[in-house]
Amino acid sequence: MSKTAAVIKGDGVGPELVDAMLKVTEAAGTDVEFVMCEAGATWWEMNGGNSLIPDETWDILDSSDASFKGPTTTPGGIGSPKSVAVSIRQKYDLYANVRPIKTFPGSSSPLGDVEHICVREGTEGLYIGEEVKLTDDVYIAIRKITRTSSSKIARYAFEEAKRRGYDTVVPIHKSNILKQTCGTFLEEVEKVGKEFPDVEIWPYHIDNIAMQLIKNPQIFDKKVLLSTNLFMDVISEECAALVGSIGMIYSANIGDSFAMFEPAHGSAPKYAGQDKVNPVATVLAGAWMLDYLGEKDKSEAIFKATERVVSEGKYVTYDLGGNAKLSEMAGEIAKYTAEILK
Repeated sequence: MSKTAAVIKGDGVGPELVDAMLKVTEAAGTDVEFVMCEAGATWWEMNGGNSLIPDETWDILDSSDASFKGPTTTPGGIGSPKSVAVSIRQKYDLYANVRPIKTFPGSSSPLGDVEHICVREGTEGLYIGEEVKLTDDVYIAIRKITRTSSSKIARYAFEEAKRRGYDTVVPIHKSNILKQTCGTFLEEVEKVGKEFPDVEIWPYHIDNIAMQLIKNPQIFDKKVLLSTNLFMDVISEECAALVGSIGMIYSANIGDSFAMFEPAHGSAPKYAGQDKVNPVATVLAGAWMLDYLGEKDKSEAIFKATERVVSEGKYVTYDLGGNAKLSEMAGEIAKYTAEILK
């Protein structure tokens, strides 16, 4: 039986990026069955309701082995629904949001080559979206931190360090100010860390690491950066700048029995339909999904092909210093992928 993956094309540049990803996976000869479904602001603006995800899509997600989400737009303002990503993470307990950060050969590295990985707790923190109006002047956002989720994400981080041969987990916190929420998170990291004596723990305050990532990012090479939901959302964006473009950052949202893969960037509606944006993050998120679904050789071929296209620099998009179209860059990746797998 072939595996199935629910695919949400998303908003803005999402549909053209997802089409590029599908073209590359087709060139790899994937046996995964892709099932298209709707979600996002474009669907919601036409249909309304209290969710950006229709019931039909939830049914497809429930019956799939994994999911892929193109960039989606999240409406702002009081009364608007929570994001597609947050909704899926919370429903399927996809507690580990993982973003590898690594300089590509031949690409821009503004502060030198880097290699580390960002691990973000994906189900709680401020992203539970609970806010309270106390008076006409006072509004409070609730930050939910549990020992259970802190322990789970800590264990994932240490296991990821072992898998990658990294030597350190860097828990990022502000426990001198947020003594209970960040304090609890840090306690659980240190507790889990006792089971991994070969992996060091380097606690960093959120403000300090934001500076150190600019001052001397190489000190975090071969390390796992770990934090709570909002802190790591911000820090991982800063880390993306270290490899020259958010268009290079692919990500996974991983739980115990399901996973969702996506590019780390947004929907960039101003570029929609221009065949312009960098497809690397989307293509490599798709490749990672193939690995998750048991097609490791095909996944590795896509990664190798992508690195080759970036390093050659002939068919790269504007953010990488080239003038290739999205479709042209994806076409070259697809071509090299097929060649590698011959």
